[in-house]
Amino acid sequence: MRLFLLTIMNGLTLAALYFLVASGFTLVFGLMRNVNLAHGSLYLLGAYIGYDAADATGSWFLGVAAGFLSMAVVGLLLQIGVFRHMVGQDLRQTLVTIGISIVLADLMLAIWGGKTYQFDPPDWLYGAIRLPLVRAYPIYRLALLGASIVIGIALWLFLNRTRIGMMIRAGVDDRAMLSASGVNTQRIFAITFALGAGLAGFAGVVGGTALSIAPGEDVRYLLASLVVVIVGGMGSVTGAAIGALLIGLAEQVGLAYSPTYGVVYTFLIMVAVLAIRPQGILGRPA
Repeated sequence: MRLFLLTIMNGLTLAALYFLVASGFTLVFGLMRNVNLAHGSLYLLGAYIGYDAADATGSWFLGVAAGFLSMAVVGLLLQIGVFRHMVGQDLRQTLVTIGISIVLADLMLAIWGGKTYQFDPPDWLYGAIRLPLVRAYPIYRLALLGASIVIGIALWLFLNRTRIGMMIRAGVDDRAMLSASGVNTQRIFAITFALGAGLAGFAGVVGGTALSIAPGEDVRYLLASLVVVIVGGMGSVTGAAIGALLIGLAEQVGLAYSPTYGVVYTFLIMVAVLAIRPQGILGRPA
């Protein structure tokens, strides 16, 4: 019983991390239809920059801010310099962002080497708390779960209850009509892309504190984001949360009870969803 509850808790906290990464990806890929396969590299680069900032200043919160802001700037540059010139050209976007991710991976390897890094959380998030049946559980992982819930609600409200959010959704459906109404669509999409990339950098610092930072994490979280968005439905923040929950629980249950075939559970979920509902759980039909 204790193993089962601990597995569920680990699945929930892993799902929270996956959601933080995938929430930025669902803005860029699911909502704006920009195929950014460098999203995992933004996660890892934000983690490295945040680590250096936290190490230099001694403040974990400044590390979080550095990870978010640096990747927001990188995302803004990507939107202005790359994606605005390739609207609707999915193949070109795919090839270009694969190239960017390879270049970034080599640069990160050259600058930070192949070492594994890990953040130290603030003192008040360090240690464990006693829970019924589970006994001791890390406070930081519970804080991660809470932060992902708050960010998810804030992101949903931003997209569905604010003027900019309505403009973003309108621009996705009919960019020409939104532009004709006097709205600067390029500015709106640049803000959206910067927010999505910034969330990737934020998740890099948060994930690097919960787990670790190492070469190869970019590919792992890119694949996780793809699966989460495909399962949950493109362009849906709520769908991304549901997809992250399913994938996080499936990974941890597989790791605990059948490590050899654990990775298969994730793809079984994706295949089942695509067979029954090709647009994803909460996605809209094309």
